[in-house]
Amino acid sequence: MATGRGRLRTFAARPRECSETVNAGIKSLYLTPPVKPKPSVRIESMPSEMLLKIFSYLDAVSLLAVGCVNKRFHELANDNGIWLKLYSSSLHPKRTIWKMKSKQTETVSLGCAALHDKGPGYWKKEYIFKKTSAFKTRVMRLVKFLDPYTGLPCKNKEAMKVSGLSWIIVLKDKNGKEHVVEKPNLSFKDTSLTVLWHGTDWPCLDMLSTLKLFGVTPLLPDQSIPPNSNGPRRFSLIAEYHLANLTENSVVVGADELVQLFSLSPGLLVGMWKGKNEIAFVMANLHYNHLLERSILGSATVQYSPPPNRPLLDDIDSEYGLHDYRLHLDLHGRNCMYLCGSFKCLFCRKRDIENGYVRLVVVNLKDNRKHLPIIGTLGICWETDVFKGNVKDCFVMDLTLLDETGMPFWCFSDPVRMELSTRSSGLYDYMGHVYTADYADSEGKVCVEFVWLEETKEYIIVSLVLYVSTKKVNSWYGTNY
Repeated sequence: MATGRGRLRTFAARPRECSETVNAGIKSLYLTPPVKPKPSVRIESMPSEMLLKIFSYLDAVSLLAVGCVNKRFHELANDNGIWLKLYSSSLHPKRTIWKMKSKQTETVSLGCAALHDKGPGYWKKEYIFKKTSAFKTRVMRLVKFLDPYTGLPCKNKEAMKVSGLSWIIVLKDKNGKEHVVEKPNLSFKDTSLTVLWHGTDWPCLDMLSTLKLFGVTPLLPDQSIPPNSNGPRRFSLIAEYHLANLTENSVVVGADELVQLFSLSPGLLVGMWKGKNEIAFVMANLHYNHLLERSILGSATVQYSPPPNRPLLDDIDSEYGLHDYRLHLDLHGRNCMYLCGSFKCLFCRKRDIENGYVRLVVVNLKDNRKHLPIIGTLGICWETDVFKGNVKDCFVMDLTLLDETGMPFWCFSDPVRMELSTRSSGLYDYMGHVYTADYADSEGKVCVEFVWLEETKEYIIVSLVLYVSTKKVNSWYGTNY
């Protein structure tokens, strides 16, 4: 029908013509052969030569990741030609010369033995070994810088940044399944590091068998990019703890309205929700003595073992190994520092050796000039995604005892609980409740005595005595006490 001059005209199709058009379309659907889809090209179906060419443009970290895709990729990613190229370009061995061309790179070496006489993956292993050796050497150089105040490494933060070091815990249940917990909160002190993990989807305690603490570093660290948790990493086992019957076999450190704290040696604190069989958080207290070595130089199954001390025998000094000790002592609650002190010229007479222990008096009960005030109310701070709190009447003790040459002799960082003593203070200067805090391990014991002053709301350390095992002294100095 025409709508007027200068306008578009529309016409309705006749019924017969419409039916013929529909029939023709239906016939074309059945008579026209189907169009075959173009075959999709998948990278797995490519020839090996083409894949090797693609892989030759990847860096070492990407090659290691590609090798985890499937068996074929693993074999191709181990190609000696690719890894020899990476080895030569990054480490520059003397016997290899590189000639760069426009479309290819050729390796000219003394004969073809570098490629054909080596087994699959040889140059991959050599590359990783050389890289990790250079990395460990660079990090261990930082360990040599010691703090004259504590006798411990003073560049731990720099070493962590260089190495990309972090710490994780692996919870293993009774069925063998492992649950990895990462991204902890770190708290640095003068002589220790406190690492705190918390989460909401941890397995029930009844299902868990062990907890492993690892130091984790990138397999091929690169300071120009941040560490990737999905990339290849190296694990160094620091400690392993058994969680079976945790509430019965561990030491109860303290509790507040929400959590109860259990201590496992060495240095681990497990917070359990009250009224539930669930873990709220895990806190590891790591002393700086050999911390970097334990976090980097161990393996996934074997802990790093420091070299034994070589004793310097002294035939002149009749009391060799019994004097000139130095002590650095920190008491803290993860976020709060209560005491930081150093003590020199600690000694023990031969006649004072009793029951297999060398007795070192740090704070004498009768000498009120050396009594130490405590800053704040003692307690350990904790936190999760939702809650936070402070468990009172406990603290973390960081002890560093140096020998007469300034070498770390006895070191630990462990939670300690306080107990109210049944006896009252016999001192005229301090009238108040007496609290004791004791620590013991295979190398010695620590006994601390506090007095609570109600008027000033503070604790005073009136006695501090170290008991060092004579077995430890004899093995360190080569003596026979």
